[in-house]
Amino acid sequence: MISPIEKQIVSLLEQSDKKAMTLLYDNYGDALYGVIKKIITDDDTAQDVLQETFIKIWRYSGKYDATKAKLFTWLYRIAYNTAIDKVRSLKNKDENEIQIETSTVYKITTNALNEEVLDIKKHLNNLDEKYQIVLNALFFEGMTQQEASDELNIPLGTIKSRLKIGLRELKKIYNP
Repeated sequence: MISPIEKQIVSLLEQSDKKAMTLLYDNYGDALYGVIKKIITDDDTAQDVLQETFIKIWRYSGKYDATKAKLFTWLYRIAYNTAIDKVRSLKNKDENEIQIETSTVYKITTNALNEEVLDIKKHLNNLDEKYQIVLNALFFEGMTQQEASDELNIPLGTIKSRLKIGLRELKKIYNP
């Protein structure tokens, strides 16, 4: 038998009434947090997953069908699946993370460059400073685009744009 509070919540969800979220949190928040904590032991991550769970509940509230499952069963599945997704995502992130400390890439200093490259440095000074900084970091300091973005505190997309424009400007000098 469906409880009066459950009927009220389902009715509010069907109407996309935000009061449903308050009632859901008050009546099911602790239970859903318990479900999540069985999968994720870190409190902060579990809290984040609980928040993601409630966002998904709100987003998919129109898909709830009382004839297929009780409200708590539906909520439980969303919380459980969200927690499992988070564990998988964290596992994949840890596996794919690059270990900077063990990198064998080294920075090339400008002292190691030959005379032909010094000509490029001379022409580089004719460019706007914003292009000079990016080209210098990428070609003379041996940084990757991501490293230059982090080091110079410039968004990666801006680094790529300035690289492209800077190279185009240098091409005009060498290929008028």
